[in-house]
Amino acid sequence: MGGTFDPIHHGHLVAASEVAARFALDEVVFVPTGTPWQKKDRKVSSGEDRYIMSAIATSSNPRFTVSRVDIERRGDTYTVDTLKDLRAERGDDVDLFFITGADALAQILTWRGANELFELAHFIGVSRPGMSLEARRSSTCRPIASLCSTCPRWRSRPRIAASGSATGCRSGTSYPTAS
Repeated sequence: MGGTFDPIHHGHLVAASEVAARFALDEVVFVPTGTPWQKKDRKVSSGEDRYIMSAIATSSNPRFTVSRVDIERRGDTYTVDTLKDLRAERGDDVDLFFITGADALAQILTWRGANELFELAHFIGVSRPGMSLEARRSSTCRPIASLCSTCPRWRSRPRIAASGSATGCRSGTSYPTAS
């Protein structure tokens, strides 16, 4: 699961858990962005702080891990680079699933390396409350569920999901102030 995670919150964890269950993922790897190119106009907490927040927030779920792959790479963070690095790290015998917001996924054809993305991973879009999934449906993405961070009802080949907001694999306190 890929994302800025500034801060990581209950909605991210619920979405990752729900996607892991629906897609029978063995692991969900949370990948906090290093330098989020799309947020250059905003203050974002340091990558290290967001990594630590993610590690703490995911520590109680044995299916969740956190990767430093984007934090350690210099320069702007792009999904294509993240997926290439995870593929090199995990091997070709792993099915990668990239979990992200349906709003972000709707822009996928504008992402750097868009022509390579679907060769590297399967993409799963998760909606936010009030967002119409039907409006986002296309031949390249199928929304699976509308997940709400405030709703109290939420609960081989390796299969791994990466989240940014989250990436997964299938075989997938207090926060510092942005400075």
